[in-house]
Amino acid sequence: MIAIVDYGIGNLGSVTKGFRFVGASSVLTGDPEALATADALVLPGDGAFGATMDEIQRRGLADLLVRRAAAGTPLLGICIGMQVLFEESEEHGRHQGLRLLPGRVRRFFAEDEAPAPPLPVPHMGWNRLRHRRQHPLLDGIAEGAHVYFVHSYYCDAPEELVLADTDYGIDFPAIVARDNVLGMQFHPEKSQGVGLALLRNFVRLVEQKAAAGREEGRA
Repeated sequence: MIAIVDYGIGNLGSVTKGFRFVGASSVLTGDPEALATADALVLPGDGAFGATMDEIQRRGLADLLVRRAAAGTPLLGICIGMQVLFEESEEHGRHQGLRLLPGRVRRFFAEDEAPAPPLPVPHMGWNRLRHRRQHPLLDGIAEGAHVYFVHSYYCDAPEELVLADTDYGIDFPAIVARDNVLGMQFHPEKSQGVGLALLRNFVRLVEQKAAAGREEGRA
């Protein structure tokens, strides 16, 4: 079972429908007991970093997410859900994230990186994925495939985390992964066939890990 984390804000309905569409066994829940036993966790997001972290902490979910990630549970963050996986954000001050991935969330564009001509912020609409590392999450995803973004901030992350990036005046991480912790800066649930293929790939990863765990339990 994949648990989609309900913390009261974010694009919860569309993410839930996306996983149902690809046939995943999934549930939308904020119940700590359900989140503690799920095969995988999905952390959606839509809005501001600070408000998201405040609500996650208020509901007592931050420590649970960190513990489950440390135990090897697959955890997928989407949009703001990806950003809060990182150490901190500069959105409206400084805010600490879950610190599961190294890096900082920064705004488009700093003075030393503003493109010419200037680009509007937020970065909103369709843009291309460029593969940077092979990974099962990208199986069947074509180089240059389009996905749908809505964000004013991006993750300044180490190169070794980046599975795919996107150009919007600067190159920024679009998909990241380290072991069982993964993130997508865009909205796969709004990215039509490409986004659904990415969700299917995540579901396949979860199913393979769950099957391997059952085999170990029988050994």
